[in-house]
Formats: sequence, C-alpha cells, structure tokens
Amino acid sequence: MTEATRRPQVELLTRAGCTICERVHDRLTELAVELGFDLSTTDVDAAASAGSPALRAEFGDRLPVVLLDGREHSYWDIDEARLRADLGQ
Repeated sequence: MTEATRRPQVELLTRAGCTICERVHDRLTELAVELGFDLSTTDVDAAASAGSPALRAEFGDRLPVVLLDGREHSYWDIDEARLRADLGQ
C-alpha cells in the first residue's frame, strides 16, 4: 500500500472504567465507517503495566485522547469538525 492510498490511522487513548472514553469510542466507530479511517484503542494503564509508561505519563490526565496518524488531535472529546477537515471530508 502506498502512502497515497494508506488509510488514516485514528487511535483512541483510554482507560478502563472511563465512561467518557466509551462514548468517544462509540462515536469514533461510527465516524470510521463514514470517513474511512482505521480505528484502534490503547488503554494507557494496561500499556504502562506492560512496561510502556510513556503514553500514560504524557496523556493520562487528559483522557480520552484522539491521535490522528500518531499526533494528538483532540482530548476529552472529539473535535469532529476539525477531524473531518483534516481527513478532507
């Protein structure tokens, strides 16, 4: 797959028991179908327990955090208008 045909990657940083995270994940799941991006989820606490504490250290006080192609896009909620614009929609 070339860079030109690669689908955008959206990653949701979350933690167990976060109801806002669940709501944001549900909306991102809908948007992924509509806007054509791949969605993944990372639990920052689980990653830290597995030996990778960097995400929790950087983002843990602002969850949920939405990353677009590895860069912070929004936190606490989806900036849907900006996401659509950044995806060319």
